[in-house]
Amino acid sequence: MSQLFGCCRVVFNDALAYCKEQYRAGHKKPNSKELSKRLTELKKTTEKQWLTEVSSIPLQQSLRDLEQAYSNFFQSCNGQRKGKKVKPPQFKKRKSKQSARFMDNGFKLYPNSDYIYIAKIGEIKVVWSRELPATPSSATLIKDSSDRYFVSFVVEFNPQPLPENQNSVGIDLGITDFATLSNGEKIKSPQPLKKHLKRLRRLQRNLSIKQKGSKRREITRKKLARLHAKISDTRTDFLHQLSTRIIRENQTIVLEDLNVSGMMKNRKLARAISDLGWQYFRTMLEAKSVMYGRDFRVIDRWIPTSQICSDCGFRGGKKELNIREWTCLNCGKSHDRDINAANNILVAGGLSETLNGRGEKVRCDSFSRNK
Repeated sequence: MSQLFGCCRVVFNDALAYCKEQYRAGHKKPNSKELSKRLTELKKTTEKQWLTEVSSIPLQQSLRDLEQAYSNFFQSCNGQRKGKKVKPPQFKKRKSKQSARFMDNGFKLYPNSDYIYIAKIGEIKVVWSRELPATPSSATLIKDSSDRYFVSFVVEFNPQPLPENQNSVGIDLGITDFATLSNGEKIKSPQPLKKHLKRLRRLQRNLSIKQKGSKRREITRKKLARLHAKISDTRTDFLHQLSTRIIRENQTIVLEDLNVSGMMKNRKLARAISDLGWQYFRTMLEAKSVMYGRDFRVIDRWIPTSQICSDCGFRGGKKELNIREWTCLNCGKSHDRDINAANNILVAGGLSETLNGRGEKVRCDSFSRNK
């Protein structure tokens, strides 16, 4: 597998270097057919003859991945692709994540067996995380930076919608409490980065003083990579469990459109916000709502949910972050800041989402609750 990953990386980097060379010479970028023909010629040379020792399927997939990366980059430059600007493809590194994709003619599954067959590799013992719901169309071998191996399958299946219910929930995301629900429940975050920050700093200092190319540096690098993987896995597991529970219990889920990239510019809050994974949580809710037939709504970020009394609709003005409880001057109702905001988010979810979420000035003078 190490030889396979190395060959895929060499094919990708060599094709990328050839594309950049053609661009500097004033020619058009070669398409996938030209790159595939060039790869066949390289295999016949003495320098790259070792490419024939691995399966040709993942090598061709590496060229298709490069073509897709360039396509995404060009569409992003032309404004045809939504979201953040996509950077041009970069060269792959040996110490980073490695992958090799096989189509259905490059692998074989055995029924009720813990082994899979990979072309020109043989049988590999695997530990199944779940049963495959259908016959896979492709299999991807993955090796992460901490030397863990995975195999990922692409299958096509139709998930069954969950039974409908009448429950609705508004979710207010925060730093002290990851999520506050409109029913009064507060959910703490495991904060994996904060928990392992001391050990992370120590390993990073040890890595910086090790001599490059030495065995001790490689050992320290793997320790640091395993710690990063543990932090990421802890966060992802928490977000999956919470999003699945919310989807199962509620028919309508309302979330606030937070400007996460803007909030990350605050150097005092950037580390805490990045440790929570708000954007990843929203992506999970959106995907699972489509899969299981739930109604997911996002309200405008300019609605002052923390300033309005959820009982009478009176707007009490902006409040500092250290004020966690306040009393309405109009009706005298005492509110928990986060629970009150979650209730206002739930009410605002009945309105249509506006297009004023990218910096336009919006005047929000009144806000009333529909009863």
